[in-house]
Amino acid sequence: MKSELGKDSVMNSTISLFDLTGRTVLITGGGGALGSAIGLGLSQVGAEVIIADINLENASKVADKIRSAGGVAHAFEGDLSKESEVEELFAKIDKIASLNILVNAISAPQNRFSPDLMPLKDWEKTITDDLTSFFLTSRAAAQRMIKSGKGGSIVNFSSIAGATSLGRGSVAYGAAKAGVIQLTRDCSFEWAHHGIRVNSILPCQFDNSGWDAYRKDPARAKLVERVTSGIPMGRFGSPEEMVGPVLFLASDAASMVTGIAMPVDGGNLAMNPGGSIEW
Repeated sequence: MKSELGKDSVMNSTISLFDLTGRTVLITGGGGALGSAIGLGLSQVGAEVIIADINLENASKVADKIRSAGGVAHAFEGDLSKESEVEELFAKIDKIASLNILVNAISAPQNRFSPDLMPLKDWEKTITDDLTSFFLTSRAAAQRMIKSGKGGSIVNFSSIAGATSLGRGSVAYGAAKAGVIQLTRDCSFEWAHHGIRVNSILPCQFDNSGWDAYRKDPARAKLVERVTSGIPMGRFGSPEEMVGPVLFLASDAASMVTGIAMPVDGGNLAMNPGGSIEW
């Protein structure tokens, strides 16, 4: 009996590592496929969820879904590549909660060009949307976490494009996502003594409306086939499969984890382009 009780105690203690009850999480880019799944998933382990998106309608839909499932959620609109709008968002958050967790899941649309043809305005827009926004929100969140004296967790979405080249006109996006990885490293070092952990996630291609449209377009069949062939698990990720990695990094289960770049990519970054399982 003692053994069984001890086993139950250990199990309960382990489960509690992932409990976010009493914590507030802000998800930027929260109206997208990944942000939506993460918001719902974190709410189901007790977090109060704030969804921020450049499109208020999308943010509100996610918040409504969380509330319908019994969670607590708020929706805000903002272009978080602009310092003034970041300040406005965090001023609103200050009135309703003390922020413990930030998940930066922004992935803005981009215009694609070969490096020799890319206009400066398109380069600057992508860097601003997909990197500067992460700096601005991380800075604002860290200021509050430091002031509270309780630390916190920041999870930044980079990409496999930040670690290897995807081609297809992704030079600015790749540079931005590589920047997210280095931003994560520097912030993790600078803020570690404040109890703030900062980590990044590198997803491969995950199901969303854009890829759904590509699958239905015969002209894109070779692209979809090529992308899928680069994922050893042989498929795109499902947004729900991102909940576990984010929950781990956001929770006490990762209390000694900071500064890492975690691939969630079905083995993409582990595979050499010339590799094969056939001899």
